[in-house]
Amino acid sequence: QVQLVESGGGLVKPGGSLRLSCAVSGRFFTDYRMGWYRQTPGQQQRELVADIRYDFRTDYASSVKGRFTISRDNGKNELILQMDNLRPEDTAVYYCNFVSNPLEWGLGTKVTVSS
Repeated sequence: QVQLVESGGGLVKPGGSLRLSCAVSGRFFTDYRMGWYRQTPGQQQRELVADIRYDFRTDYASSVKGRFTISRDNGKNELILQMDNLRPEDTAVYYCNFVSNPLEWGLGTKVTVSS
């Protein structure tokens, strides 16, 4: 059974940085497009904010482009999201998942950006 476990969230001031990590177990994820999503209390849908393909090409939502960096460590089956210059509107629960065929969602990791 595939498990997605996110970590690294917390409380940070505007302009600060956080590094999120997603451990993927139960499936070798090298060949898959992986993404980081986020959801705020008012949203029904999770928003895809960054994704990375098997060939390491990346895409970002316009709201995070230039501030967030997605990467992957295939040897560790780990997905990373480096978040810099954080803003209050980045406050959300962040999740990782396979982009083309999302599996059961993990618990996510909460990010709060506030002074």
